[in-house]
Amino acid sequence: MDIDLEGIALLTDPLLNKGSAFTEEERTSFHLHGLLPPHVGTLDEQSDRRLKALRKFETNLERYLFLRGLQDSNETLFYALLTRHLAELLPLVYTPTVGEGCQEFSHYSAYPRGLFLSWQHRDCIKDIIAHPRYDRVGVIVVSDGERILGLGDQGAGGMGIPIGKLALYTACAGIDPATTLPILLDVGTDNQERLSDPLYVGWRQKRVRGADYDAFVESFVAAIVGRWPHVLLQWEDFARGNAGRLLTRYRDRLTTFNDDIQGTAAVAAGTLLAAVKVTGVPLNQQRIAIVGAGSAGCGIGALLLRVMIEAGLSENEARGRFYAVDRDGLLVEGMAGILDFQAPFAQDAQRVPAWPREQQGRIGLLDVVKNAKPTVLIGVSAQGGMFSEAIIRAMAAGVERPIIFPLSNPTSCAEAAPQDLMNWTEGRAVIGTGSPFPPVMCGGKQVAIAQTNNAYVFPGMGLGVLAVKSSRVSDGMFAAAAKALAGLSPALSDSGASLLPPVSELRSVAMTIAVAVAMKAREEGLCAPFEDAALPALIAAKMWEPVYRPYRRKG
Repeated sequence: MDIDLEGIALLTDPLLNKGSAFTEEERTSFHLHGLLPPHVGTLDEQSDRRLKALRKFETNLERYLFLRGLQDSNETLFYALLTRHLAELLPLVYTPTVGEGCQEFSHYSAYPRGLFLSWQHRDCIKDIIAHPRYDRVGVIVVSDGERILGLGDQGAGGMGIPIGKLALYTACAGIDPATTLPILLDVGTDNQERLSDPLYVGWRQKRVRGADYDAFVESFVAAIVGRWPHVLLQWEDFARGNAGRLLTRYRDRLTTFNDDIQGTAAVAAGTLLAAVKVTGVPLNQQRIAIVGAGSAGCGIGALLLRVMIEAGLSENEARGRFYAVDRDGLLVEGMAGILDFQAPFAQDAQRVPAWPREQQGRIGLLDVVKNAKPTVLIGVSAQGGMFSEAIIRAMAAGVERPIIFPLSNPTSCAEAAPQDLMNWTEGRAVIGTGSPFPPVMCGGKQVAIAQTNNAYVFPGMGLGVLAVKSSRVSDGMFAAAAKALAGLSPALSDSGASLLPPVSELRSVAMTIAVAVAMKAREEGLCAPFEDAALPALIAAKMWEPVYRPYRRKG
């Protein structure tokens, strides 16, 4: 690489810094003698040293902050460490620890990373992103910080989510970190704890809403399209009222998707497709209860509905197999306040009036379980403990192999703990979780629990899109990703194995999904034609490896 920096400027550029691994020749050429200890190290040595230091910390928040500091000082070393120890470090870099990182963001914010596009600078967005330092940007993850995991509004602290997601794009799919850009749209916060915190780094005002908010987002999208017409933009952790409608508004204007809606749906669907193979009951015979009928829950429902129809059911038959439970109970046609994206999952009012209920009025989850006898229970409610013993035992009474997915993040928001689910179902449950959980005991044996983390899908989705330069991201591409993920399930050959491959294999998972996504993009006419034999090279060309390259002085 030809480099035009030297001295402290080179050592403080995280994309170029090698630390002690600069060679003697490089130290001479770039005036680094005296700025580094005399020992010339290697990437392996540096990685081992950092791992030992990491393991000495007592809390996961300390480990998270240590890794963030490493990322901000030496990205090659950060990604070498992360890719080599992905199973150990993924929960630290992303869920569940990133939630605490977002809550504490203002207390530890130091090195500038990404862009904070704030309301008071709404007229300057084009100028801000015009700087040459952003010329290579190819992937953006953006959030407005309003619905961070199950923790709610974190304001500017929500920047931790785009940073974490893009770290996984690189670690799991090899996307060059120099081409990634995290963005936080700072339109204020309604979190009074943040507003009252004297150290809060965000815009200290109540959230901008309504037409002003929409105009701000429109200015942002227009600026993005003008600056990077072929960029891949991922929406992340927007509130229920904005997530779906923003996706609908912009999905045909640029290459974009919402990971909470579509990515969550794909990984849940892929895991469920693997689970039905274990139970022996086809998907089109499953009855699915979704608890938390927000954008994520209904996104899961929409993708599963599509796959059910592809499996031979009529749309009406498929819809009748869904039971969406929200804060006011089961969604029923004619109920006040049902949103457009919830409407396809509202039950026919004629089917439920005679159901026995625990109480008059709303139809609660226990009522649904007792009357509809769902075979699948999916939780995206962000309500810890929502799946009570009474509910799970009632489900297990009517189903031989109940499929139960408590998907809410972080761990404190999980609808149930896997060990409890196994105990309450006498070991018959097929389980997938949103947060990482240790193996559970069942019949004297340890059973691995599949973490249905979006990291199984979105890195491969991005890699496939970028490899073939797809003009759009379609629902068909997510369905293809779900089926590809299901095909990798260890449970297909061993019913006692985990539903998903181990986290340590996420890089190979991403490559498999990238192939499926690219093939679907070609089938749907979203990219230029390519030969099957050429696809591996197209994908490989987009994959960056965390290794030190030799430097020479520019000019």
